[in-house]
Amino acid sequence: MRTIAQEFSKGIFVENPVFRLLLGLCPVLAVSITAFNAFGMGIAATFVLLGSNIVVSAIKDFVPSRVRIPAFILIIATFVTIVDLTLNAFLPDLHEALGIFIPLIVVNCMIMGRAEAFARKNTIGRSIIDALGVGIGFTIALTVLGIVREILGAGTLFGFNIVGTAFEPMGLLASPPGAFIALGVLVALFNVMFKRLGIE
Repeated sequence: MRTIAQEFSKGIFVENPVFRLLLGLCPVLAVSITAFNAFGMGIAATFVLLGSNIVVSAIKDFVPSRVRIPAFILIIATFVTIVDLTLNAFLPDLHEALGIFIPLIVVNCMIMGRAEAFARKNTIGRSIIDALGVGIGFTIALTVLGIVREILGAGTLFGFNIVGTAFEPMGLLASPPGAFIALGVLVALFNVMFKRLGIE
């Protein structure tokens, strides 16, 4: 049995959903054109993950095994709807930028995977720790990718020009193929770093 610290840190390092497990890559590649969009998607996914883990863990003993997947999808969809309406009301620009990828959180394999593999087998407390660790790990990975793509692809960071007018942006990194290239390089770098730190 992992300690609370190990349970929390595993989602950031050992089982990082993006850099280690390569889960939920559809929004990762699509919305990481800017650091702000990437961070916003990470926070939205973390909220859904936290809410769904809590509810799934709380009702796990009352849901028949044969209908657990539809039940989990309904729970996740409820929290996605909350996120969607909240962003639309308070952050309309971010809501418009993330577009269809907010509703698609419902079928994000990272969130369904945590509900199925962890929350339905553990207590509410451990499910909260798991959700926070995985959510923070996902947000960090998404934001790092967004920072790299925004700086190299546009010469800005969170919308502010940080490299001056002489910088020639690498337009490729602002395109879908550039997302794959940037992600591949970051995955390689982080795996080398984890190996050297003894994180397996």
